[in-house]
Amino acid sequence: MASVEVSLKEMMAGIEGSLGAAVVDYTSGMALGTLGGSKELDLTVAAAGNTDVIRAKVRTMEQLGLKGLIEDILITLDRQYHVIRLVKSRTGNGLFLYLVLDKANSNLAMARHQLKRVEEAIEI
Repeated sequence: MASVEVSLKEMMAGIEGSLGAAVVDYTSGMALGTLGGSKELDLTVAAAGNTDVIRAKVRTMEQLGLKGLIEDILITLDRQYHVIRLVKSRTGNGLFLYLVLDKANSNLAMARHQLKRVEEAIEI
């Protein structure tokens, strides 16, 4: 099992093209930890904003009567991928992993695969 700090390091070092990573509590919108980012990529602001994305998707699924769990949400920008992966472990309920990738220097399929491994190993 991995801590927040270890998980962030695995996301940044183990996933090619990573620009920033966060572990976020989506009940409060607060980042439990961040790594990377920049002046243009404030991960604490992104954590709070992406909490609203998850809440909106959950609400929409309820309104549509969709059963099932969200694995991840992908937002594609012109130069970046933003991946939101909900943590499904017993100890990670209410958390999500947030990863920002440089679109030109990353492999989205491999990043999603590796992010799933991080999600399975994290323990809070």
